[in-house]
Amino acid sequence: KLGEYIARCAPWSHLAYFGIQLVSVVVAPIPSNLTAAAGAYLFGLWPSFLLTWAAVAAGSAIVFLLARALGRSFADKFVSEKLSEKYLELIRRKRDVFLALAFLFPFFPDDLLCILAGLTDISFRRFFLLVVLTRPWGLLVACMVGSATVSIPLWGMVLLGVGGLALFLLAMKYGDKLEDAVIQRLKR
Repeated sequence: KLGEYIARCAPWSHLAYFGIQLVSVVVAPIPSNLTAAAGAYLFGLWPSFLLTWAAVAAGSAIVFLLARALGRSFADKFVSEKLSEKYLELIRRKRDVFLALAFLFPFFPDDLLCILAGLTDISFRRFFLLVVLTRPWGLLVACMVGSATVSIPLWGMVLLGVGGLALFLLAMKYGDKLEDAVIQRLKR
């Protein structure tokens, strides 16, 4: 259905796709990986990836800045109290490590985490750097699958998921210690 809609927007189909991706982050948090795969089917790997990456980065910045400017009342309109309680304290405590890992793995509500990050003390510059460096990788994989550049069997997806979850849990447990060790090493 998405493909049919975008095709009807020709010659502005790329712009329509960008708009859908942007709106999916800002207004209606829809997993960008799903729409990225659909876009890759329509436009091919690199055009869809670049459009998706740009839209997701712009949308992430917009919701972060809106949350920063409008505060909790804005966030409460988009993020349930349950999710907010679950993730806000975690973002505050483990800030960079948690956001980087959450943006890398597709099972987290990335767009909602961007809103919650706007309620913390993380600087916009640091937040946006995390977005630009970590959010593209899941989008690239989705575009590769959507464009049939790569085909991952079910067992491969399960293996990747289990491995990713293990890495995530290890990084959450030992990430602070690793970060401190790297900083101490760099100071010498």
